[in-house]
Amino acid sequence: MHVSADWSVEQIQGFNVGTAGAKVFSGTEEEEFGYTVQQFINQQGKWLLVGSPWLTSNNNREGGVYKCEITSPGSMCEKLNLQTSFSTPTMQNINMNMTLGMTLMRKAKNNGFMTCGPLWSQRCGAQNFVPGVCAEVSPLFSAQPAFSPALQNCGGPVDIAVVLDGSNSIYPWPDVQKFLNKFLGSLDVGPDKAQVSLIQYSNDLSFQFYLNTYQSKDEMLKVAATIEQKTGDVTNTFAAIDSARYVLAFLPGNGGRPDATKVMVVVTDGESADGYKSKEVIERCEKDNIIRFGIAVRSQLKYIADIVKFTKEIETIASNPKENYVFNVSNEAGLVNIAGTLGNRIFNIEGTGKGQDFEMEMAQVGFSAHQTKNEDVMMLGAVGAYGWSGTVVHKSTQTAEIFHKQAFLKTLEDRNHSSLLGYSVTTLNDGSSEFYVAGAPRSNHTGQVVVYTLNSERQPKISNSQRGDQIGSYFGSVLCPLDVDRDGVTDLLLVGAPMYMSDQKKETGKVYIYSVIKGVLSKQGSLEGSSPLENARFGMAITAVPDLNLDGFTDVVVGAPLEENNQGAIYVYNGDQRTIRNQTGRKVLTQLLQNI
Repeated sequence: MHVSADWSVEQIQGFNVGTAGAKVFSGTEEEEFGYTVQQFINQQGKWLLVGSPWLTSNNNREGGVYKCEITSPGSMCEKLNLQTSFSTPTMQNINMNMTLGMTLMRKAKNNGFMTCGPLWSQRCGAQNFVPGVCAEVSPLFSAQPAFSPALQNCGGPVDIAVVLDGSNSIYPWPDVQKFLNKFLGSLDVGPDKAQVSLIQYSNDLSFQFYLNTYQSKDEMLKVAATIEQKTGDVTNTFAAIDSARYVLAFLPGNGGRPDATKVMVVVTDGESADGYKSKEVIERCEKDNIIRFGIAVRSQLKYIADIVKFTKEIETIASNPKENYVFNVSNEAGLVNIAGTLGNRIFNIEGTGKGQDFEMEMAQVGFSAHQTKNEDVMMLGAVGAYGWSGTVVHKSTQTAEIFHKQAFLKTLEDRNHSSLLGYSVTTLNDGSSEFYVAGAPRSNHTGQVVVYTLNSERQPKISNSQRGDQIGSYFGSVLCPLDVDRDGVTDLLLVGAPMYMSDQKKETGKVYIYSVIKGVLSKQGSLEGSSPLENARFGMAITAVPDLNLDGFTDVVVGAPLEENNQGAIYVYNGDQRTIRNQTGRKVLTQLLQNI
C-alpha cells in the first residue's frame, strides 16, 4: 500500500505526507500480512516488522513475523524463524493455529521486541486449553524462551462412574446405547487419562465393566454397544449410587486411582424406590469428594408418581451449583443431544481438576500488550479469562501478576460474562504516577474503559471508568494516550468505537476524546470520519505520531480501514497545547498499488 494526497472538497489544504519513492512491502491477504507493524532499528539497519497471524504452513495457521529492510534497494521481507521458541516440551504445547504475530510490541529494556500468539494452546485431558503465549526477541532477531503466564497445571486423571437406570420404563433401549456411544466417545480414555465404570441397575445392579477393565476407548465402545437392558420393575437408585461410590473411592484392584478426580453420572427416568437412603448416601459421596451429574428423563408418556419428588431427588443427587450438574431431557432420544454438553462439563473437570467455571484456561494472554513506564513490566490483555469476562496480566522478569475476576467484577457489572476486558491495554502518566487502562468492548454491551492503580497488596484499585453510549459499538477496543505538549504527562486518552453506527445504520465508527487529570477521564468531544453513508470502521486504529506540521506538538492518526469501498483511509489530526486543534481532520486515502 502507499499513501496519496487525495483530499475531499472540504479538505483542500496540502499536507506533508509524501508518497514519492514509497517503498512497498506486500504479502497475501490470506495470511493477514500487515495485521501488526512496528518500526525497528538495530546495528544491522532500519527495519519494518510485520505480523502475519494467519500465515499457514502444512495446513497450520501458526502465524509469523517478517523483517523488512527499509534502506536497502529492492529488499524483500524475510520470515523470522521464531516457532522453535514456542516448542518447549514442558509446556505441553500445541502450536496449531496460534496466530503468532497478532501482537507485536517494541521492548525499551533491551531494544528488542515481543510477539504473542494468543491462540496458542495446551492439551489437558481430552481437550485443548488456550492460555496464549509470548516471546521476546533480541535486537538481532534471536527468539528468547517463550512464556505463558496462564499455563495450566492439568487436573490429571479422572475416574468416571456411569450409573444407568435399566428398569422396564426405559424405552427404547437403542436410544440409550446411542447416548453411551456419543458420551463415552467424547472422553480421552487411557491408563493415565480417563477411566470409566458402567453400572446398570433396577431391582438389583450389575457392573458392566470396572474402571480398569478397558485401557482404550475403542475397546470400551465395542462392549458398550452390545450391552442389553437389565429390565425390572423397581428403581433402587441410591443403592446403585452407593455401589458406584465404593468403586470410585475404595474397591481394591478395580477401583478409583488415589490421585484421580472422581465423577459420577446418574441417568434415571423416575422416582427411586429407596429414596429414604438419599441423605446418607449423598453425604458419603460428598465426604469422598465425588462430583455428581444427575440426568432426568421426563417423558410425558410415562407416569411419574410425584414429579415434584422426582425433581427434588435429581437435585439431591447432583453437585452444586445445580444449574451446572442437572440435565433434563424429554425422552430417551433426547439423551444423545446432551451427551456433548455433558462431555464438555467433564472436559472442564478433567482438565482443571475442579468442577467449576473456567478461570485462566481460555485466557488468550497476549491478545493485547503494552510496555509500561517501568521498563521491566508489561501489560498483557487476557480477553478469554474467567469465561470471557477478561482480565489483565502484569508480567515482569520475575513474576506474572494475574488479577482475579473479583478485582474488576463490581466495576464491569459483567452479568453476561462477556466483557472481554484486556482487549486493549495502555497506561497514562501524570509525571510521578502511572495509571493502567484496559478496554472491555463488550462490557454491558456498550463497552467500557477501566482506569486503575495497584494498592499496597498489588491488587487493582479502580480510579475511574467510562462507558460507551451505543450498544455494539465496541467502545474501548482501541486506546491511544496522547502527550500533546511532550512534557511527559498524558493530556488526552482517545478511545475507539469502530463499530459505532450512524443514523443511516452504517458502521461509520467514532473516536471519543477524554482529558486526563490524575487518572480521571473527562469527555471532551469526539472525532468522526467524513461520510455517514458507508461502513468505514473509523477508529479501528489510532496512534500518536511525531510532529508532522513542525509546530512542536504531537499529532495523531486515525484509521478507517473500510472507507472508500474498502480501500481504507487515514485521518491526520494536529495537536495544539494540550488538545487536538483540528477536529475535522485531514483525510489521506490509502490505495492499493496496481499489479500487487
